[in-house]
Amino acid sequence: MESSSIAPPDRAFAAACSIQQLGRRMTKRRSCHDNSITTARRPAAGHLARPESERGTVLYLAYGSNLCKETFRGKRGIKPLSQVNVQVPSLRMTFDLPGIPYAEPCFANSGSRDAQKDRPHSRSEATTYNEKTSLLGREQEKEPYHKNDWHKGLVGVVYEVTAEDYAHIIATEGGGAAYHDVLVDCHPFATADPKVPVPQNPTLPAFKAHTLFAPAASPGKVPENGGRFQRDDPAYAQPSARYLKLITDGATELDLPYEYQDYLHRIRPYTITSGKQRVGQYVFMTVWLPVISFIFVMGRMFQDENGKLPAWMVELSGAIFKGVWASYNSFFEPMFGDGERSIPDGGDDVAGSDFDAQRAGNRITSMLHPEVREVDVEKAEAMQDVR
Repeated sequence: MESSSIAPPDRAFAAACSIQQLGRRMTKRRSCHDNSITTARRPAAGHLARPESERGTVLYLAYGSNLCKETFRGKRGIKPLSQVNVQVPSLRMTFDLPGIPYAEPCFANSGSRDAQKDRPHSRSEATTYNEKTSLLGREQEKEPYHKNDWHKGLVGVVYEVTAEDYAHIIATEGGGAAYHDVLVDCHPFATADPKVPVPQNPTLPAFKAHTLFAPAASPGKVPENGGRFQRDDPAYAQPSARYLKLITDGATELDLPYEYQDYLHRIRPYTITSGKQRVGQYVFMTVWLPVISFIFVMGRMFQDENGKLPAWMVELSGAIFKGVWASYNSFFEPMFGDGERSIPDGGDDVAGSDFDAQRAGNRITSMLHPEVREVDVEKAEAMQDVR
């Protein structure tokens, strides 16, 4: 697959769809390990190779939060007919889709991969993995944070779904504006035993599956088609603990290889470590969450029967998300601290800084929302639940 053949999409609306749940600050989330949800069967190899028109269903590759039952079967209401774990050597998972500072800094995405240049993880492939490997790996991990520290291609699951369910997937992933639907070669694993390491080169024949692909813009390039949004350094932001948990829980539920689960557990989430960041999170969400929620509601109103958005809606959502990040760059980050990456030990959050930040936050929220007179500290702390 050549990324150059795919028109640049607007990636902003996907973030709007993904962060709609930020408003549910105090809602208790249902566990991903819901035994009441039946696991789909594993399809036969011959069935996967049949043409889509003959099969009458759609094969969809998932690799992010859609690995998790809570998201895919629960919130999105998708009922897969079958599923199979796969390796995709032409793609790699990235975390370069911008989200919301201080809450959901970034989301998972896929990027093109050159298998000849991408080298394997330094850990020996002969290592034996078990259900405790990821925990031991996290305890012993001493090297710097690297969320791109995986070099064996994208690992995920292919769900077999109905055409109606696939249209719903497109709708919940940005209405076809944020990503483009592409076909990629997926290789089933030779064994379902998760203790077996992921091979550098797949051994079983491939079959075609749909996935949602948003190629990254080159650094320093002006966004094309007026709507594409990209941070200056796509590798900088850390995903939230909430979002990472969906991925790691899903990997556990699907029995993805322990080697890959170990990698996922070693990704360090964005964590608020200072009072300034906590106040910044509260003020930022007070200012922007109503606008983002409104855009999401509008998106659901204007999606067509295939779950896709009109061009004007794509442009509007892109403009709003550019405004979100412009306000962060110019005001919130200098005033309240980093909203994309954890500050070790609170950084320079010295005595007096919290008070100054809270006073600034009170002034801003009072101007925008006159009924709000002071920052509710309890609510500000509760906002951490959305990460």
